[in-house]
Amino acid sequence: MRKAHSKPLTCLSLFSGCGGLDLGLEAAGFRVVTALDANEDCSASYRANFPSTPFILDRIGQVSTESLIKHAGTSEIDLLAGGPPCPAFSKSRFYRTDKPRALNDPVAAETVGGYLRVLRDLRPRAFILENVRGLAYGVHKEALDHILNTAEGLGYAVGWHIYNAADYGVPQIRERCVVMGSLTGPVIRPRPTHAKVSGDALSLAEPWVTAGEVLGDLDTDANADDKGHFAGGKHHDLLCGIPPGENYLFYTKERGHPQPKFIWRSRYWSFLLKLSPDLPAWTIQARRSNNMGPLHWRNRILRIGEVKRLQTFPDAFELCGRLESQWRQVGNAVPPEFARALGDAIRHHLEHTTDARLVA
Repeated sequence: MRKAHSKPLTCLSLFSGCGGLDLGLEAAGFRVVTALDANEDCSASYRANFPSTPFILDRIGQVSTESLIKHAGTSEIDLLAGGPPCPAFSKSRFYRTDKPRALNDPVAAETVGGYLRVLRDLRPRAFILENVRGLAYGVHKEALDHILNTAEGLGYAVGWHIYNAADYGVPQIRERCVVMGSLTGPVIRPRPTHAKVSGDALSLAEPWVTAGEVLGDLDTDANADDKGHFAGGKHHDLLCGIPPGENYLFYTKERGHPQPKFIWRSRYWSFLLKLSPDLPAWTIQARRSNNMGPLHWRNRILRIGEVKRLQTFPDAFELCGRLESQWRQVGNAVPPEFARALGDAIRHHLEHTTDARLVA
């Protein structure tokens, strides 16, 4: 990751988690003047890695804009950044009909509403809002439209796009919906630096980074002690028979297995999903599981150091809390390398446009 610029712009971070988005934005030249999150382990991790950044441990609905300004030491904010908690917009919510969706979910209403309230009160020069791809699904259109319409009503030129982190050097196929806005015209989205298939004479894109490229040196001993990382549960033997890059569907008649073990599409797609060293990882989930992947091609659960690599966190990045909490923090984070690409685009825009509020 590149070093930050000499003259950083100010950034206010909401729903900061352990700091993946902020790490990338700082590499792009922003200085986070205040961060906020309601999770204690996230707070401890953030403070361990960003010791000079004021951190507020609280829910957005309990924190006034005045308090944010007080901690930041300024009301002149160049960028508001954050990813409101996403369960209400996630794909899994389609299967949980007992749970409310989108802004009908009280948590989503508080977090998205809190983000827009701060946007309205501070009116930073630009903003970025990151969420799961499900935010753009038709069933959630009302929530996305509410975000877009509110920002446009405040004078922002707003755009949204579905990004794949693998297109920006992250060794992980991770699709996310990102909304960006600016008071000085539309922000041009960053051009992908990597592609699934490269070699086109007209393209400068590099090939996708694979899981094997970033994990190989962490698992050089095939007989390493994997105690505590046992995967598959009662299906461990079946897991061992699945080729790298495939999942439980390998054992279905539709795939031509002579002794089918599962009914076609009867499980979550990630069930017994195994990494291929020749491909990027599939999306790292926020929950550590012994049978829901991606699992290591050596038929075990990934180690936390490996999950950090797949999310482009530095090896030295410190995580606090129990193992399950550490996994959740990394799994919920924006990959720093992807965040840097977004930050570069916003910074370039801000440096080449003039804020009308500053023109007399």
